[in-house]
Amino acid sequence: MPRAAVKPSKTKTTPYDVAEHLRTPEEMAAYLDAWLEEVPDDAAGIAKALGDIARAKGMSQVAKDAGLSRESLYRALSADGNPRSLSGLGRRSENWPQRGQFLSGSPAHSHSYGPRS
Repeated sequence: MPRAAVKPSKTKTTPYDVAEHLRTPEEMAAYLDAWLEEVPDDAAGIAKALGDIARAKGMSQVAKDAGLSRESLYRALSADGNPRSLSGLGRRSENWPQRGQFLSGSPAHSHSYGPRS
C-alpha cells in the first residue's frame, strides 16, 4: 500500500518593522547615523528613518513635543510627504537622537533623552 504524501507546512512570515527594534536612544541615533552616512541625499529615506524613530518613540508623543497634530506628523513623514514641514522638530531637537553622537564615541547629549521633568 502506498504511503500518503505528507503535505509540507507553510512557513508563516510577518513583516519586519524596524521601529519595534529601536528601543534605546543609542539604537535610534545609530540607525539615523547609518541613513545619513549611507544615503545623505535621500530625503525620502531620511524621512522614513525619522518616521521609524517617531513610531518607536510614539507618534502621539513626538507630535505633541513638536507642537504638531499626529496626522501632520504622519503626512510629513510619509513617502510623498514634505519633511520640511517638520521645522518644529528642529526647535525641539533634544527629543531626537543627535547625529554622530554615538559613532564618535562621545555621548555628550545622552542626558537629553527620556521623559522631561
